[in-house]
Amino acid sequence: MPAMKCAKEDLLLYAVTDRTWCGAQTLAEQVLAALHGGITMLQLREKQLPPELFLQEAKLMKALCREFKVPLIINDNVEIALACHADGVHVGQNDLPVAAVRKLVGPGMVIGVSAATVAEAQTAVAGGADYLGVGAVFPTTTKLDAEPVSRETLQAICAAVPVPVCAIGGIKQDNLLQLQGTGIAGVALVSAIFASRDITSSCRELRQLAARVAAQ
Repeated sequence: MPAMKCAKEDLLLYAVTDRTWCGAQTLAEQVLAALHGGITMLQLREKQLPPELFLQEAKLMKALCREFKVPLIINDNVEIALACHADGVHVGQNDLPVAAVRKLVGPGMVIGVSAATVAEAQTAVAGGADYLGVGAVFPTTTKLDAEPVSRETLQAICAAVPVPVCAIGGIKQDNLLQLQGTGIAGVALVSAIFASRDITSSCRELRQLAARVAAQ
């Protein structure tokens, strides 16, 4: 069976969870609001949860995403991705090499890889990556160790690889359209979605903006 390819459309509005923004709502309630708002992919990112709680949460997210026909990606944790039957896993430059991840998950699971240079992007694709997350394209407080990626580098990466690319890092309503003409398939967002007081409405607005950027 050939490797499952990540459709460009899946990356249009890619929500990445962050428990920091949970307040009156649970993370599941926030994700449901985002799904109603039109996100096209969800990445469950948990750095602190014990494995058993992470798996429990992942199974819940998988059920929610299945209802909306939205792919669920697990950040970093291959074991959780396999156990909850996620659609994919996303790894960074300091995680397992892509080729090793592909051996673990098999040909049917989507693999996303973070990249900040053309060389990293090409290496990831050669190893079996189905899409790339490139950033940080704007200053961000979500990931303090994120290296800045210039517009020129983002364009160069998009031109250098055959897989779809989403931009990440500090993207909000007021700067999203600055990414027009770069070649990206969509945007990955954290606080612009989960820090919003009205997640559903924010996602609808962000999806319209993202569609303008991707239609280039």
